[in-house]
Amino acid sequence: MKEFAITVEGVPVNITSSAVSLNVDDVAASSSFLVKHFGFHEEMAADGFALLRRPDAGMNVVFLRRGLHTLPADQRDDHARGVILAFVVDDLEAELTRLEDEGVAITMPLTEEEWGERAFQVRDPNGVIVQLLDWNAAAGN
Repeated sequence: MKEFAITVEGVPVNITSSAVSLNVDDVAASSSFLVKHFGFHEEMAADGFALLRRPDAGMNVVFLRRGLHTLPADQRDDHARGVILAFVVDDLEAELTRLEDEGVAITMPLTEEEWGERAFQVRDPNGVIVQLLDWNAAAGN
């Protein structure tokens, strides 16, 4: 694999990991949902905080309790609205069946977009949207 350096305004930038951090009311409920239904594991947890990891996911997920005093005041009470945790999967239909069998409510049915994306959505106990998807070339492309 060819290595390359990325620079921003002439300064080398080395990103070693990535995460999405979401403010929710019940950290344990969101954490348990991703552990139970999506195979993440809790790498670290404390009062009002959980870091979830899955080696093949390409990113970590962090849940922070709304109102946490360590958050800046202008972010402290925000909720993870308008954010979609999207995971590309190999067998979308099998994942849909598995989640339905596990009793997870499908909040957006399986849809197919003209650009080739197929997806469905569920929500965790805090309302965080989790979307599973795959990409198929649009007809004629």
